[in-house]
Amino acid sequence: MMTRENRRLDLTFGLGLAAICLLPWYRVEGGFFALEWVAEMAGEPDLYPGLLQLFLGRFWLLIAFALFAAAIATRFTMPAGTARGARLALIGAIGVGFMALQGLAITFWGWAWGIGDALFGPLDPGQPAFGAGAVILSLGFLAFIAYGLAERGAMKGDAFTVGSIILLIALVGVFVFYPIISMFAGSFQDFDGSFNPDGFIRNIQDPAIWSLDCVIGGARCGVAWRTLFLAVMTASASTLLGLAFALVATRTGFPAKKGLRLLTVLPIITPPFVIGLALTMMLGRSGLVTGWIEALTGIELGRWLYGLTGIWIAQVLSFTPISFLVLIGVVEGVSPSMEEASQTLRAGRWRTFRKVSLPLMAPGLANAFLIGFIESMADFGNPLVLGGSHGVLSTEIFFAVVGAQTDPSRAAVLAIILLTFTLSAFMLQRVWLAGRNFATVTGKGDSGKHAALPGPLVALLYAIVVPWIIFTLAVYGMIIFGGFVTTWGLDHTLTLEHYARGFSVEWREGALAWTGVAWDSFWTTMEIALIAAPLTAAVGLLTAYLIVRQNFFGRNAFEFALMMSFAIPGTVIGISYIMAFNLPPIEMTGTALILIACFVFRNMPVGVRGGVAAMSQLDKSLDEASITLGAGSPRTIRRVILPLLRPAIMAALVYSFVRAITSISAVIFLVSAKYNMATAYIVGLVENGEYGIAIAYSSVLILVMITVIGGFQLLVGERRLRRENAVSRPAAKKRARSSLEAKA
Repeated sequence: MMTRENRRLDLTFGLGLAAICLLPWYRVEGGFFALEWVAEMAGEPDLYPGLLQLFLGRFWLLIAFALFAAAIATRFTMPAGTARGARLALIGAIGVGFMALQGLAITFWGWAWGIGDALFGPLDPGQPAFGAGAVILSLGFLAFIAYGLAERGAMKGDAFTVGSIILLIALVGVFVFYPIISMFAGSFQDFDGSFNPDGFIRNIQDPAIWSLDCVIGGARCGVAWRTLFLAVMTASASTLLGLAFALVATRTGFPAKKGLRLLTVLPIITPPFVIGLALTMMLGRSGLVTGWIEALTGIELGRWLYGLTGIWIAQVLSFTPISFLVLIGVVEGVSPSMEEASQTLRAGRWRTFRKVSLPLMAPGLANAFLIGFIESMADFGNPLVLGGSHGVLSTEIFFAVVGAQTDPSRAAVLAIILLTFTLSAFMLQRVWLAGRNFATVTGKGDSGKHAALPGPLVALLYAIVVPWIIFTLAVYGMIIFGGFVTTWGLDHTLTLEHYARGFSVEWREGALAWTGVAWDSFWTTMEIALIAAPLTAAVGLLTAYLIVRQNFFGRNAFEFALMMSFAIPGTVIGISYIMAFNLPPIEMTGTALILIACFVFRNMPVGVRGGVAAMSQLDKSLDEASITLGAGSPRTIRRVILPLLRPAIMAALVYSFVRAITSISAVIFLVSAKYNMATAYIVGLVENGEYGIAIAYSSVLILVMITVIGGFQLLVGERRLRRENAVSRPAAKKRARSSLEAKA
């Protein structure tokens, strides 16, 4: 074992020496993997490796190199054991702390903080953002911590497990908490980065944010209260509708249940602003339904759709399917025996549903409400299309960043308010569910049949669900129709011009040429989504493995911190990434890397929860047997755990792929001319009034995602829960046979 650990240490030292002596220490503008820096290194001082940076006056790097040399000396002068492990862990911790401190303290222009000038005097030159050399050395220091703790016996000496925990903590710290902290700090900074609380004080007291004029008969309330009110209304409506759909799909004789399930999937794979656009086509000032109503009644409807009412309708359409997917499993999971017990005690259908079934659905209802609340808070596309002058926090943040009067402090303050609302809802949900037991599925057999719903309730459910189905079909009919007419609302001549303009292909000079205007963003989106999806699945499932299979100090806090990232709206993620990664020590704005990192750590909680649920069903004896037979943790995960987690892996892959394509609230802040995602491109088309191409592009994306989800269903199949009404058929046959034999 010690020989293996020494080999790993030696490999880490080799990579660290390469980082110090061969690789660019600072960021390469054209991209590290383009390898153009190899030819440019000799003439560009900023591309020099770390060792040569010392001769350019960046003397502070000597401390990092001295710590690395101390680790090498520890490896070869001390025998493997507890003492060496303690020293390696200490060196690694100091190294990581120093790299983070000097990266934050020194920018392009010298000291980032006034205390640096006061203690050491002006600094010239400063330093750009970290490059490959600095990043690899920092990872080396993290590895020293892992090897050191393993030698001291942490996690039974398993360096892989210790290293995975440390790496995940570092990644979550860098890509979740560091951006949020940077956003908080940005609210107290001026344009040049200096401390200035005036912007925060001015914006936090702005009546346009906190006004309650609508309550006392004034024009309207501030943007914070409008957003909160809208989120509560959307979450309530989407939860109730989702419950209605789930009950109809599982507890009634509705004739088209498969079609109902397919219909609920469509809004999930639809770009978020397309529903708002379709509503405009139907119910807007020149909409089809609006024209019919005005022609029949002579009443001019005006612009009633543009405002909070229109946003609410679009959001309920968009988020009800998510609530349905959350609640259908909860409704199916209610124990039939408990409902039968209630009816045995002479409770009626309505009382059984109200007193037994509905309370057991409380966790699902709470989760559905929380998801609807957070999604409404983060929604950007629908308010942009339908909001009119009634902006919400997400659109106000966007215009504070890219508007005519850029105000980073205002954007940060609005983002903090938005984050406060969502985290408060997240914490209230956890407090409400804490200490309450809703378990209905145990290891004991659970026979019986679900209690029938009261007749009036079934009628009410049909009265809600059927019109909503018709309305949803009409909305999607508008989406399809809008892509095949020349100009919606003016010229309804059928045409393929929009698809041809967006996705035309020509044969030029013996090669295929992608001449459509949408191809660039389409291929960029596919590339980034295909890179982000497996990374999201890998990080999520590795985290799930550590949470379920390992017992380490702070595990509950670690899991909570990971799940808290789910409660951070995409709009806040976007603005916080801009503030965190636009300057040293980590500069990623305008690159594909910032989009990939955003998708991975935004969608990771879903992979974690799916992995935890799947891994909890696998007996620990499986991987314990593998380790007993001499396999290490990496091989056990690869050969034993992963093959048994194929459904969870596929679910994480498909979810992260779809979310990477349809996300807009965070992406709108992070795209660039070179890396423009499909959703951001479609928003630009909508803003320019090119609705036909926007709808055609959205239809292509929907088709792509349906194909992916269809492939997922074929590969994984569908979970089937089989409950016999009384006893299993083989048991019944056996009892009948025994009875006949006894009579004979």
